[in-house]
Amino acid sequence: MADAVKRLFPETKLAIGPSIEDGFYYDFDTSKPFTQEDLVKIEDEMARIIKENSKFEKIELGRAESQEVVKDEPYKLELLAELPDEKITFYKHGSFIDMCRGPHIERAGLVNYYKLLSATGAYWRGSEKNKMLQRIYGTAFFTSEELSAFLFQREEVKKRDHRLLGRELDLFSIHQEAAGPGLIYWHPNGAIIREIIEDFWKTEHRKAGYQFIYSPHIARVNLWKTSGHWDFYKDNMYSPIDVDGQLYLLKPMNCPGHILVYQTKVRSYRELPLRWAELGTVYRYERSGVIQGLLRVRGFTQDDAHIFCKPDQLHQEIMNVIKLGISILRAFGFSDFRIRLATRPPQYVGTKEHWDIATDALRKAIETLNIPYEVAEGEAVFYGPKADIDIKDCLGRAWQCFTCQVDFNLPERFSLDYTADDGTRQKPIMIHRALLGSLERFFAA
Repeated sequence: MADAVKRLFPETKLAIGPSIEDGFYYDFDTSKPFTQEDLVKIEDEMARIIKENSKFEKIELGRAESQEVVKDEPYKLELLAELPDEKITFYKHGSFIDMCRGPHIERAGLVNYYKLLSATGAYWRGSEKNKMLQRIYGTAFFTSEELSAFLFQREEVKKRDHRLLGRELDLFSIHQEAAGPGLIYWHPNGAIIREIIEDFWKTEHRKAGYQFIYSPHIARVNLWKTSGHWDFYKDNMYSPIDVDGQLYLLKPMNCPGHILVYQTKVRSYRELPLRWAELGTVYRYERSGVIQGLLRVRGFTQDDAHIFCKPDQLHQEIMNVIKLGISILRAFGFSDFRIRLATRPPQYVGTKEHWDIATDALRKAIETLNIPYEVAEGEAVFYGPKADIDIKDCLGRAWQCFTCQVDFNLPERFSLDYTADDGTRQKPIMIHRALLGSLERFFAA
């Protein structure tokens, strides 16, 4: 595809072109956006390249030689400067050469069943501070039957797009110009469905021993400095607002508010575990390029809860969370679950010992419940490991909703404690969890 684009639009600069789950994309720096007519021309040119049946030739070059090859490609030069390897891998077919790790198939003629799907804008390296590039998405399969099945499912997905159904059924609206992107206005029809979900959620939580609390939507900056969000999550938070000379922030999380409630009295081991739930609306700065209907928004309501427990209660509480989550998801018709255990990231707070204890507790609970899982190395949040569950909708698409996180960090930062049965002051362990995730994303799925 990149070869075809360069043949048709020689002044285009190449950026990156990775494979993804459903196909591939390539980012280009062009003087104007690609049109649907352009995609047809590019597909036709791809057919000519495939007919040439050139061999894919692997070439390894030193750094100086590599710089010479990509001297007219600024994005490739930037990527090259970051590669630690002394030998850089290129692949060549016909007269086209591209910096790529590979491997590739033997010849271009083996590509027969492909389709260019769409063209859209995408910031270089995903940052709105960088130039907007043009991204072309495509897919390829071994057989025409597989390609036809994929394209058929794509059309079915379009018919069931929640944004389309939201308009047709008068469920919700988004007012980009008047109010801003990523902010949802629920209409009466949508509000009725949401009320049914919330009422069921509350009933099941009361049965499971939860109590409900409510916390404000803003708090002073100092609260978020104590929690660590100011240091580790600032890019996803909105700028502070001045209230009577004090700086306040819209809350991106509910957890610090629940901690403040915990701190209002001396706690005893007899009270633990405390299970506090809140349908809490939070606000996070999502880049405009990733906002998508109800799936990625800037203001959303989490079915949030925090559990404060003793160390000897941790295993059972995690199992209870997972069982409650699966029970509620099954009630809505979901049955195909995948658990992903996310471990310590490069940037984290707390001790390695606490991280190991928390990770082992999650793993043990999952294995005790005999649920298949995969490990996502280094993908946890900064304060603790987590177990996520993806659900699949009627079209087989996966969405991450459920999460359960074990946290030793916030009890330390906020000096939480309780009186143990021997009279000593001990620190509770905190479990963060959401079962549906956000009501908006769950509604869309």
